[in-house]
Amino acid sequence: MSLEQDVKLLGCDDLGLMNALLEVFGQNFGELETYVGKRPSAVYMRRLLASDDFIALVAHQGGKVVAGLAAYELKKFEQERSEVYLYDLAVAAEYRRQGIATALIHALRGIAAKRGAYVIFVQADTGPEDEAAIALYSKLGIKENVLHFDIPVSRS
Repeated sequence: MSLEQDVKLLGCDDLGLMNALLEVFGQNFGELETYVGKRPSAVYMRRLLASDDFIALVAHQGGKVVAGLAAYELKKFEQERSEVYLYDLAVAAEYRRQGIATALIHALRGIAAKRGAYVIFVQADTGPEDEAAIALYSKLGIKENVLHFDIPVSRS
């Protein structure tokens, strides 16, 4: 499979591919309810896919979405540059170990470079379920030891 030809940057008219990517995320993260239980409206999704700060890539084989990623471009204030946060990346189990995740990240690198980004950053959990992801990211990037905090937002 020629991965470069099979990686697609999604645009506002790619709702079917985005929905397929949500399925891949839900299956692979064991969180179907999160990813497919309350899908956004078509209007919301088109607006997101058309925005300047959201990036969705899919890898497809034989017309089927087998992997993909979602990322956000964060414009910086201290210099005229940006960072890209790789938020989610998943490859369907039967398509792993074929270089698909690496191809997706390389495609994201190209997009990031065109947008003036200086780095792509990604988080990984330290549990055994993320060992493959940590190995991939270690091969492609520089590891930093950081802490992650979730600060709840009150909706009252």
